Amino acid sequence: MGKVNDILQGKGRNVFSVDPDTMVYSAIELMCAKNIGGLMIVEHGKLVGIFTERDYARKLILKGKSSKDTPIKELMTHKPFTVTPENSIEECMGLMTAKHIRHLPVEEDGVLVGMISIGDVVKFVIEEQKNIIEHLESYISR
Repeated sequence: MGKVNDILQGKGRNVFSVDPDTMVYSAIELMCAKNIGGLMIVEHGKLVGIFTERDYARKLILKGKSSKDTPIKELMTHKPFTVTPENSIEECMGLMTAKHIRHLPVEEDGVLVGMISIGDVVKFVIEEQKNIIEHLESYISR
């Protein structure tokens, strides 16, 4: 099975982030503009948290807070689980399943270099299976 780096090569290493003092409303606007479900929270060049649509729904709306008056640091998940480009896709699937998370920041030597989502992982696995099937069909029809 492939590695995180294989996903990053296909999707790119763009990382969308905000600082912890950013208001939730601004973060949601960025997520909407970029069509993403999670943002990295970076302070002084270091990953300090992650903010996802789940955080918004469960920690803001259900608690009656205002997105225009609440800094993201109050809702973000602190110290998120991370992976490296060398982690296997299988390891990521296991971590995402065990921890019930949909986004994994990717760090290399302590530097944030990307982010993968459950959608990225599923897409990779489907493509990999498709390639295996095509290879086997080609082998059988020889």
